[in-house]
Amino acid sequence: METFWFCVIALLWLGYLFLEGFDFGVGMLLPVLGRDETERRVLINTIGPVWDGNEVWLLVAGGATFAAFPDWYASLFSSAYLPLTLFLIALIGRGVAFEYRGKVDSARWRRVWDTVIVAGSWVAALGVGLVLSANVFGLPLDANGDRLGSPFAAISLETLLGAFAVAGYALVHGAVFLSLKTEGEVRERARSLALKVAPLALLPLVVLLLTVQLRFGSVWTWAATIVVALAALGAYTRLVLRREGQAFALMGVAVAATVTALFGALYPNVLPSTLDPAWSLTVAGAASSPYTLTVMTWVAAFGTPAVLVYQGWTYWVFRKRIGARHIPPVHVPTGDARVGEPS
Repeated sequence: METFWFCVIALLWLGYLFLEGFDFGVGMLLPVLGRDETERRVLINTIGPVWDGNEVWLLVAGGATFAAFPDWYASLFSSAYLPLTLFLIALIGRGVAFEYRGKVDSARWRRVWDTVIVAGSWVAALGVGLVLSANVFGLPLDANGDRLGSPFAAISLETLLGAFAVAGYALVHGAVFLSLKTEGEVRERARSLALKVAPLALLPLVVLLLTVQLRFGSVWTWAATIVVALAALGAYTRLVLRREGQAFALMGVAVAATVTALFGALYPNVLPSTLDPAWSLTVAGAASSPYTLTVMTWVAAFGTPAVLVYQGWTYWVFRKRIGARHIPPVHVPTGDARVGEPS
């Protein structure tokens, strides 16, 4: 049962990285691909119906970790407190900016909130990459699972590499998503940008996976790493042929294989100790009681299908491409209040 829930948590992180990955990427690219206010509204409306639902995967991953592996949750969140705090602040800032940017018909007002969206997207992507890689490479934990050393113990060359790996993936993933979801000039710019930046932006991910495999890898995690490379190459070639849907799907395969490689290299640990391997938190040692895990399994069996159906329905309803012609003019009501367009 402990191994089952370890795999469930890995699956939840997979869902979050895939869905929120393009979400972050759209935010990063807002000033790059949005040449004017109408085009920026196009970009924001591609994720407008889904961005908050995408974050549910993070909440469930955190909640499942807390319930299934409380020691893992406590040690990771206390050891990586600073990057996690910045990550959460960035997520809050993005959410507020999406809701507020269209509330006042003012170019200055919108520029401020656009800056928050861009900064929040970059900081959140870098933060989640840093924390996940710190979890894989380990933290300075003592025998009680407490962090020793400074509050910056989670920051190292390896975790910075992980931060840039996730941010680079999100950037490319967002560009591919925009080439799939938009039309006209925005679509062409997104496709062209993805083809130009992909080789450089995905390089940190390749280096990260090779580093992890050389240190902790096994035969099957090496196989997953090879799948990442093949999927990324396949996505690039499909994008060259203007098959944006296939390219987007292959980006999903790449992130699935990445999560498999990282969590596979981590197992049977859930959080290694860099001070003494004997102090590492393991799947068996950090898990809750069998009764708790059994109850969680029954709850998940009923709750998970509902979430998947709801999110699938949302994506189906808003599946069509968006262009400048779909964006209505800014509506300013009469009177002193100046309410802007919907974001």
